This record gives sequence, C-alpha cells and structure tokens, in this order.
Amino acid sequence: MVKFYKTIDGTVTEIEKAEQGCWISVIAPTEEEIRYIIEAYSLDAGFVRSSLDEEESSRIEAEEDQTLVIVDYAIAETDTQNAILYSTLPMGIILTQTNVVTISSKENIVLSEMSGGVVKNLQTHLKTRFLLTILLRIAAKYLQYLKQIDKITSFLEKHIDKSMKNKELIQLLDLEKSLVYFSTSLKANEITLEKILRGRVIKLYEDDQDILEDVLIEIKQAIEMADIYSNILSRMVDAFGAVTSNNLNLVIKRLTIITILVTIPPIVYGFYGMNVDDLPIPHTWFPTVISIIATILTGFFLWEREK
Repeated sequence: MVKFYKTIDGTVTEIEKAEQGCWISVIAPTEEEIRYIIEAYSLDAGFVRSSLDEEESSRIEAEEDQTLVIVDYAIAETDTQNAILYSTLPMGIILTQTNVVTISSKENIVLSEMSGGVVKNLQTHLKTRFLLTILLRIAAKYLQYLKQIDKITSFLEKHIDKSMKNKELIQLLDLEKSLVYFSTSLKANEITLEKILRGRVIKLYEDDQDILEDVLIEIKQAIEMADIYSNILSRMVDAFGAVTSNNLNLVIKRLTIITILVTIPPIVYGFYGMNVDDLPIPHTWFPTVISIIATILTGFFLWEREK
C-alpha cells in the first residue's frame, strides 16, 4: 500500500500523487509496488529491501543523494487467548532531495497517528524535522508500552499466589521476552541517534539538535525502564515457580492425609473379617466404633502436625 501525504494549511492531507515536499508512506507493499516506488522515485533498491527485512538492525547509511535511517519501533499484538504480545519491527526512512519515504513491512501505529492528524504541527517539507518527529513518536510508544507491561506485571503479581495454572507463567515469560526485544532494539536505536547527533550524515539545525536530544533522553529512559522491569519479571518468574511448587506440595500433603484416614477403616474391618476365633468383642458395632475413634485421633494428630 502506497499513500501520499502533504501538509496543506497546517494539516497533513492525503493527496493523489507524489509532489515535491510530500511524504510517501509505504506499508506492507507487494512486489509490484516495490518495483514501482524504486523506479518512479529513483530509490536505492538496497535501501528499500533493507527497510522490509524484519531481521534488519537499526542503522543509518548515506548513498549519493539519499539517506537511509532504519529504526526499530514497538508493536503490540493480541494472540488467540486475548493476551497482549509486544515485539519490535524495523522501519526504513529514506530522505531524498525532494521527499521523505517511510517503508514498513506491517501496519505502523506511529505512522497511522501521524497521517491521521494526531501529531500537531507536522511539516512534510521539513525533511529532517519530519524524521525527528517520527523518532520522537517511536520513543514515546516504547515508554507507553513499557508502562502497560508494568501494569500487566502488577496484575499478575496479585494473582500469582492463588493460581497453579500455566497461563500466568506463560504471560510472564512472554512479557520477559518482550522486554528483551525492547532493550535490544532501544540500544540499537540509541547508537543510530548518536550518529545522527554528530551531524555528519544529516545536517542538523539548532532546533533539530534540541529535538534529537529530547529523543535520546526518552530512549535512555526507556532503556533503563526495560532493564528494571526485566529484572523484576525475572524475579517474579522465580517466585511464581516457588509458589506453584509450594502449592503443589500442600495439595499432595493434604491428599496423603486423606489417603491415610480412609485407609484406617478397611484395616480394622479387614482384621475383623479374618476367619479366626477369639476376636475381642466380635460384634458389628465394635469395629465401627474403633474405626471412627482411630480415624478421629489420627486426623487430629496429623492436623496438629500440619500447623
């Protein structure tokens, strides 16, 4: 899908075809669309292919009159059990002489908000400022999703001592894996931003440097949050395993007590069921009374020991 946007009267508006100073948004393109944007806008084929490679790491590269910036952005998806899964994907931003081209292999919430008018004062013809705005929104999304992960973790923590199911443990492991993705992508993004800050690849003005420094601050904050939450989750997973093991031990212990108590009457009745003489008080009521008394005494003894 290829769409074109341009700032008209201070508002980002979708237009029918590319113009100078517009933003070209490419999301999940087909092979035909890939060939079209490469030929129509003279884009570097390697830049376009790299932007669509889900294994591509964050970096910045310049080639003739084009500059490629690849950054990892955070995504949140829902699985079949309605659990939220967080991960990251690379997005390519190509700065040409006349336009900004964003390329993403999947639907991108950051770009959707920008095209939907959520971001104010967005100027598509200011290419460097437009790039920095994207980076700032990506950093903000990381912080938003990290706060969501913290809330989910707190919710699971409240229910961890009452549950013996695998569902909570799997959720914790998924969140821990998400934090690893976040931490790795954020650190790669930080390196790319520091290269941009040097101003060797992309020319920065004073206002641009201020925005980029704000982005770096948020990225560093997100990295610290991801590391802290990862440590907390790791300890929670260990605690969950200990609690589950303890709950299982308690259940087994109680089942063992019940097994002992129901075994006493058959022993007594089995003794009186032997075909021998001289049994004490050979009447039906006597083994019944003995069984009840022995069961109560054994149960009381085991209950006292369990305290």
